Amino acid sequence: MRRILGMMAVVALGLALGVAQAEDKTPDGTLKLEGGSIAAGIGLSWGKGTLTYKGKEYPVEVKGLSVGDVGITSIEASGKVYNLQSIGDFDGNYTAVAAGATVAGGGAISAMRNQAGVTVELVSTTQGIKFALGGAGVDMKIKE
Repeated sequence: MRRILGMMAVVALGLALGVAQAEDKTPDGTLKLEGGSIAAGIGLSWGKGTLTYKGKEYPVEVKGLSVGDVGITSIEASGKVYNLQSIGDFDGNYTAVAAGATVAGGGAISAMRNQAGVTVELVSTTQGIKFALGGAGVDMKIKE
């Protein structure tokens, strides 16, 4: 049973990663996020992070990331950014390309894309946390 679950996780990871990597094998940047959620009937979520692009770090603001089902939870995630031609292309609403797969060790992976074609692959580094996109996607923008 563990072997089957492990294979399913590998397949799910491969599908999610394959979407962005098929477009461009070298990421244009990296993204690190941390956030939290009060999900007990409120659904409020927040996040912040850092986008590293062309050797420079940019602070990022995140809204709409779903973390957990009840209570107050927190999350940390990191990932790769593809198809980022200019820093202005990063801002926008990201919707799921592939989401919700659980990887070995309890983390979760999500691949999402914005209206400019920028693709972000995130892997949660917090074990045991449900990590998904909100119904309307995730809004991310560079903080000024």
